[in-house]
Amino acid sequence: MQALIKLLIELGPLVIFFVVNGKAGILVATAAFMAATVAAMVASYLLRHTVPVMLWVSAIVVTIFGGATLYFENETFIKLKPTIIYALFAIILFYGLWTKRPYLRLILGESFPALSNEGWTTLTQRWAWFFVVLAVLNEIVWRTVSTDTWVAAKLFVFLPLSFVFAIAQVPLIERSQKKASGE
Repeated sequence: MQALIKLLIELGPLVIFFVVNGKAGILVATAAFMAATVAAMVASYLLRHTVPVMLWVSAIVVTIFGGATLYFENETFIKLKPTIIYALFAIILFYGLWTKRPYLRLILGESFPALSNEGWTTLTQRWAWFFVVLAVLNEIVWRTVSTDTWVAAKLFVFLPLSFVFAIAQVPLIERSQKKASGE
């Protein structure tokens, strides 16, 4: 049940964005996305007694870029939001690697407590580069297709790519956990 709540909190605002965009357009969808992100933060705090770091970062960027989108009535700002988030995550992860502190451990450490230091380093490198790829891909997509196609790509390209990439990391995680436990 906790996993379902976490998934709804994390994906709920995005689902609302997609649905509202289909019915009312990008500006109304942006406002709904901003409200849903705040609601997700409140729900997370009430149900889980914590607000995940990624949700905080997303909320800040959504507020800034969504606010600019609405204020200037220019959808470019909301289209830049994923690029900024992906680039920010990549920079943070690369900085952590550079300082010998794989920050991914801070976010996922409870999920993989037996992961070796080498495993955390490799996993962090992979995610950092994946975020770079997503940032570049978002830039290419939003600059070359219609707004509705860009929104559809977020749902049918970016989200599945992220799930496939995460699943592709399972063998690394399993090997690293076995190595750390001495099996």
